[in-house]
Parts: sequence; structure tokens; C-alpha cells
Amino acid sequence: GLSQYSSDPRTEWDLSAYATRDQVLDAVRNLQYKGGNTFTGLALTHILEQNLKPDAGARLDAEKLVILLTDGKSQDDANLAAQTLKNMGIEIFAIGVKNADEAELKQVASEPLELTVYNVLDFPLLSNLVGRLTRVLCTRIKEKSNKENTDISMNVGPQLSPTDLKISAVTSKSMHLTWSPPLRPPKKYRITYYPSKGGTPKEVILDGAVSSLRLSNLTSHTEYLVSVIPIYDTAVGDGLRGVTSTLPLSSPRSLRVSELSHNSIRLSWKAAQGATQYLVLCSAAPDGAED
Repeated sequence: GLSQYSSDPRTEWDLSAYATRDQVLDAVRNLQYKGGNTFTGLALTHILEQNLKPDAGARLDAEKLVILLTDGKSQDDANLAAQTLKNMGIEIFAIGVKNADEAELKQVASEPLELTVYNVLDFPLLSNLVGRLTRVLCTRIKEKSNKENTDISMNVGPQLSPTDLKISAVTSKSMHLTWSPPLRPPKKYRITYYPSKGGTPKEVILDGAVSSLRLSNLTSHTEYLVSVIPIYDTAVGDGLRGVTSTLPLSSPRSLRVSELSHNSIRLSWKAAQGATQYLVLCSAAPDGAED
């Protein structure tokens, strides 16, 4: 499977899209390069929520590997998203080109770093890595597959997926989330939220016994996308997604003018709930400069 990313990750094809080597190579040749920013954390979140799922072709009994290829420093928190993947047993290989930040690559990649971090000066030099990287990947898969088998006989579906996401108590700066847990409680929940018109995703990790959360410090009058993802030792259940908008900030009301003199006026108004300061602007009418 392959995804490209900038500020908005895009799945090019899923794990189940092609069945032969030639089909994959043909898809690579026809790939259109996606330029833009470098939101690596958002891209890793996209991989977890969209690409490493059973309906995208991920098999519960297969080892999970992610190869990150980047030519820049991430503009969001790549380490937090990477840690979530690694905590689930997903192995990350990081390959940097040109201006990639090697310290960040080492943060994102799995141990041992001498096998999982690579850096080259330009794109044509990537061809020199193919043989070594192929051998390392295959060896790692064999090593992990030979370890004692973990219980992975879980059916993804209602048993692993929460239901009935409700968003309530919405204010200008907060909202409350509740959901019904799946039949089999997860180890953890991963909650992500971000403005629908663009913004850095934030995430909260909850214990699997918890099924509610209050999101605070939000931006007023903004539509938010919310995801609740259940995480198990060897699988990720189907997540819940919701959309809601925070309320606009309260406004002052009933402006009154009194006590006029040759050089002063008095203003009074009904307070805006939650306001800590007011900015008062006045200008000479009709077209005078602002004072």
C-alpha cells in the first residue's frame, strides 16, 4: 500500500489493491508527485486510521511495517504519532533525502536504529538502498513471525468497535464526547481532533475502560472533526467519527451613549459572558480617521 502526504495525506492504493509485483511497479510508474508541506505526524495518523485496517487489506496475522520517505522536517509532532504505531507493534523504517532532519528520523524509527534509519543526499541515490533495505525488511518479518504466537483470532467488527458517538455540552471552547464501548474492551482509545478547514491534529490517549472525554481549549466558532479509535494489542478496531462546531464567543449587547460633552461621551453595555477585556474603537463620523 502507498500514501503520499503534504498537509493532507492521500492514499494512492491500499494493501489489497494489487496482487502481483508487475501491477505494483506499474502503479509506481504512474504515480503523480504531490508537492506541499511536510505534516509527517498527520501522515502517520492517516496510515494508522486508513491503511492498516482490515477493510484496506491489512491482515491481523501479518506483521505490520511502515516505510517513511521524507525530504524535510515535519511541521507537526511526528514523534507522538510514531510512538502510537510502535506501541502497537508496527515497525517504522525512516528514510531521509536531501533536507530531512536526521534527529527526527531517529525519533520516529523503531529500534535498532542502525537497521531502520537511512539518509541519502538526493533521490537517485535511493536506488543504492534497495538491496540492503529489502534484506533487512525480510529478515525482520521472519524474526517477528518466529516469536511466540499472540492471540490474534479476533474478528474486526462490532466486537472490536465502539458505537454511538455523542457530542454534547458544546461551548465556545469545549465539548464533551461519550460513546458505547465495544463488546471486547480495548487496551486504549486514541482520540484525535482538528479543525475541518485545516490545523494541526491533536490527540489524547485514554485507558480502554474510559468511554467519555471533555475536549477543552478549542477555538470558538470552528468546525471540528473528531475520531475515536480503539487500540488492541494486535489490532485496531473501526473508529467512530463525528463533526461539530464550537459556539461563537458571547458578544456585548445593548450599547448606550450618555453624558455627552464637548470632548467626551460615556458608553455602557451589557457584559459579554466570559470576556476578560474589551477593546473600544471610535472614529469621527462620517469619514474621519480612527482614533
